[in-house]
Amino acid sequence: MKKELATYLNKYSGDTRYEKVWEQMQLLGIEDVSTARQARNGTIVWQLPIKINYPGNNERFIEVASFKTGYVRNQNSGYSNYQLNKRCENEPEYFKLANGDYRKFTTRGCVLIPLEIDRLEYLIKYCVKNYYIKNANQVSDGKFVPEWMYDNACKNGHDMLHEQKQYENQRVKDLENKLDTIKRIADYE
Repeated sequence: MKKELATYLNKYSGDTRYEKVWEQMQLLGIEDVSTARQARNGTIVWQLPIKINYPGNNERFIEVASFKTGYVRNQNSGYSNYQLNKRCENEPEYFKLANGDYRKFTTRGCVLIPLEIDRLEYLIKYCVKNYYIKNANQVSDGKFVPEWMYDNACKNGHDMLHEQKQYENQRVKDLENKLDTIKRIADYE
């Protein structure tokens, strides 16, 4: 708790945009797990309360990071932490071929986010969209529930409710019939 408060006081207080990011982190259960060295280098690492759903990841939580260089990255891919920045087409390059023709070559690059607060706001939005909403069918212990299984459970639950209502309606009709029969017998005597 002391570390979280110290982190808050150092990074997120004083500016309304940083305070808004801190508030959203608290609501989403995100923790700042940056080491002292990362903090000195201008890197902020967040740990989400969602476990990685890939085999061989030893039940680790998802981590994302903001770097002073303008990149935001997923930190859980082992040797290849991939960029979460938006992608764009770079300026084309032209290469002269041996026959005198030119070949146009284009690549895709990342759109860097130079301001730290903009990176943090981008990370919050990215995490909500790609980890919280898309993984909404994950339970808290990290086990994945496929969409088809969820749909089947809902359908079966709906079917069971429908069958239960039909049974109850039939039971009511049977009891009403018995009551009518008893009334007729009573009127006959």
